[in-house]
Amino acid sequence: MTSQPPISARKADHLDLCTDGDVAFRTKTNLFEQVGLVHDALPELATEEVDLTTEFAGKTLRAPLFIAAMTGGVDRAHTINRELASVAEELGIGFAFGSQRPLLTKGIRAGYEVRDVAPNALVLGNIGIVQAATTPSADLAELVATCGADALVVHLNPAMEVVQPEGDNDFRGGLDTIARLLEDLDCPLVVKETGCGLSRHVGERIRALGVQWVDTSGAGGTSWVAVEANRATGMQKLLGEAFWDWGIPTAASVAQLSGLGLGICATGGIHNGVQIAQALALGAACGGIARVFLQAHAAGGRDAVRDTAQRVIDEIRVAMLLCGAQDVADLRTKPLVLGPALARWVPTGSPLARHTR
Repeated sequence: MTSQPPISARKADHLDLCTDGDVAFRTKTNLFEQVGLVHDALPELATEEVDLTTEFAGKTLRAPLFIAAMTGGVDRAHTINRELASVAEELGIGFAFGSQRPLLTKGIRAGYEVRDVAPNALVLGNIGIVQAATTPSADLAELVATCGADALVVHLNPAMEVVQPEGDNDFRGGLDTIARLLEDLDCPLVVKETGCGLSRHVGERIRALGVQWVDTSGAGGTSWVAVEANRATGMQKLLGEAFWDWGIPTAASVAQLSGLGLGICATGGIHNGVQIAQALALGAACGGIARVFLQAHAAGGRDAVRDTAQRVIDEIRVAMLLCGAQDVADLRTKPLVLGPALARWVPTGSPLARHTR
């Protein structure tokens, strides 16, 4: 039997691969190139009049941007997450922890203590559905309290797990687990994928349970199957190669979830504020960026992260101005041109159907 590496070693592998590794989708994009925002040459707005505020998981963000889930559970994550979270505090945007399984199962706190530098920011906790299924609700409530999170993200990641050398293979009971957590936890619950996107069928089932918030984590950016394929050997590595590009593109996932009454955070291969504006126009409440911020931190520390985040916020504001949209709700009323590859994902009856032919 092959010995499994300690969980901190796995998190260190993830951090290295997400910063510098060959883990991008090979042929699949996030499909935001299929979203045409229509230019308004007479916007009748001043730049400072554009209102970027939005709500997610029960809190108001000053701009519709998240520093999305990346890391935790390894010593290096301590400084990284504290500096990322402090930028979120300064700019009024959101911050999400990477998986907190190391904290839950091993008591590892590295990377999960940020409240002293981000007392007011929207902070999201994070645990996998398989771990949540076998963990008492009281322990998960304690996890949320320990890290000071405002909400708990439960991530769904079957494709990643089946390739991971030490991954899980039993994904039964997920809906029951979500229903239990909705009943037992006092904080908001966010359901997210991990690089493969959420379909309308998933959205309908979790909405019926009472879920209000989702994170698409769609295909087109970092492939977490690819991350695990880089760590795997033998047949599991071959499996990872076969499913490297598996998943629903991020823009398609937002389109799939449109009209279900869910607050959507669009993540997955987003690189700039224009793509976030495109996600907002499709119906998202906000958008998240992960790898770009991680690479900025590696290159220039907190200052580089802050500059990158401010640049993204400025891009969202200008994109909204150039569409003639005064706020996020207004942007959703503006005309869109959807390319055929994305239009095929728009469900019948979706508010986006008016943009398809």
